[in-house]
Amino acid sequence: MFSSIGLNELPPNVLVLKIQPEEGISLRFQAKRPGSKICMSTLNMNFSYKSVFLVDLPEAYQRLLLDCMVGDQTLFTRQDDIEISWRLLTPLLEVCEQGESAPYIYPAGSESFAQADALIENDGRQWRKLLAKSMYDTYQ
Repeated sequence: MFSSIGLNELPPNVLVLKIQPEEGISLRFQAKRPGSKICMSTLNMNFSYKSVFLVDLPEAYQRLLLDCMVGDQTLFTRQDDIEISWRLLTPLLEVCEQGESAPYIYPAGSESFAQADALIENDGRQWRKLLAKSMYDTYQ
């Protein structure tokens, strides 16, 4: 009565939060087509601030400097946040300084490196390829 729809063969749902220079959100998900048959389709939903509001957003530092000049502290980190950050990071920095462990260095712009691959492959997962440069390019 119920047939297998090959759930293991369906691509995963993907939510992408995009930051500068093309701020927006993309969601790729699987949906059943209308009707009595179980047929799945991959759907893409894209939101881009630039295309919806038809304006160029200010560069990050333009906004920050303007806020500074008008006295708006919304985007600035508070002192208590800085103190908590140092409290959390100091033990990690001390371990690195003692030579017990060190961060892995990898080339800027690279998609992955062996240590990162091994980290999630232990759970049977893999990294998703980086998206194309443009929000409107199809991603894998």
